[in-house]
Amino acid sequence: MTSAVTTDTSARPGYGQLLRTPAALGFVLPGFAARLPFGMLTISILLLVQHATGSYGDAGIVAAVTGVSMALFAPVMGKLTDRRGQSAVLVPVVLSHTAAVSLLTALALIGAPLWALALAAVPAGASVPQVGPMVRARWAAKLEGSPLLPTAAAFESVTDEFTFVVGPVLATALCTGIHPAAGLATEAALTLLGGLFFAAQRSTEPKAAPRAADGEKHASALSFPGLRVLIVAFIGIGAVFGGMQVSLAAFSEEIGNPGANGLLYGVFAAGNMVAGIAMGAVAWKIGPRRRLILGYIGLTAAASVLWAANSMILLGALGLVVGLFIAPALITGYTMIEQLIPAASRTEAFTWLTGAVAFGQAAAVTVAGRLTDAHGSSYGFLVPLVATAVALVTLLALRAKLAPNAPTRIVNASASAAPASAPSETAPAARNRVNERGMGHRVPVTVD
Repeated sequence: MTSAVTTDTSARPGYGQLLRTPAALGFVLPGFAARLPFGMLTISILLLVQHATGSYGDAGIVAAVTGVSMALFAPVMGKLTDRRGQSAVLVPVVLSHTAAVSLLTALALIGAPLWALALAAVPAGASVPQVGPMVRARWAAKLEGSPLLPTAAAFESVTDEFTFVVGPVLATALCTGIHPAAGLATEAALTLLGGLFFAAQRSTEPKAAPRAADGEKHASALSFPGLRVLIVAFIGIGAVFGGMQVSLAAFSEEIGNPGANGLLYGVFAAGNMVAGIAMGAVAWKIGPRRRLILGYIGLTAAASVLWAANSMILLGALGLVVGLFIAPALITGYTMIEQLIPAASRTEAFTWLTGAVAFGQAAAVTVAGRLTDAHGSSYGFLVPLVATAVALVTLLALRAKLAPNAPTRIVNASASAAPASAPSETAPAARNRVNERGMGHRVPVTVD
């Protein structure tokens, strides 16, 4: 069993203290290299297929098939990882993904018909390795009982933000500056090398849990109502990414400056990153549920005016604001999983959220691509507005499901289980009681 990490609680835990955790960099660095391709895949497919077919609508269909396939198979991969172990799942997955992406790239370059591209997109999406949730699971095992665990959750969410920021910008630069297929080629190479290196870090890999502690089958993460609400919210966030990718590319072509696409998306991404870093550095006084709702209100409001932008400067400014509001919603949602879902289903829960982003992105790319082909980029920007508005209404209506003590949860209050200072707190029985709460927190969590 992984031992708890002793930390200095006299000061608020920070990123520096987190990264000094023994053996942490050994999985953080290869984990980043292996998850960066997640942010490159959709935009690389979009730009390559659009180049090959001349249609954003067709490109959107292929990208959407990839995203939907990933969304459907990601939870299956997460459940297998919880049961079989990370390396056992990751190695065959990264090999399969490299082969699938190579096939899709080759078909696009030889001018294969749309149905063939869509068919090849299925295994390309299904085999996307779920490295982000695996990294989170390693932090949880490494930091069991430590006040650094919430800091780790924030750090991982910032890393996800960085992936969403750097990945599309890098892919756009490669596809527009080198070759339309360069984005997918780089995505496949990074997935293969980073994934195999990450899988080789066996010392920090959490132990597989083929059966629950009581001998019964594990409950699916999807059986917890809070996760289902968060999935809707993350679909809306994915729709922002997908709608922005298509619409910004189309807007850049409309103004006769295709290269502006990378700059505009970079500004949008910069807002995302700045807010993400700030989110992890601030000691919040309000609870995560309220932060999520407030962040989503801001995101919906910012997305509601994108369609009206008629200049590069105005669109860049609005994109920056939209990016500033994505991070609070995304980071808070990931952090809440640690309160809502039992540890045995943690990786599966994280993959549901990752899949939700991919599904929202895929749907938005498809719809925005069709609208852009028919009416121009301003109509493509309506997709983030509609998606975030629907998700916000869902959040407000079902916000009670996001409380850690939702009716379907079994929560042992630490006060009733044992005094905080009791020597037996480190005993296996006490640890098991804490683990019923989800991620093994031993510090109070603000709940509104």
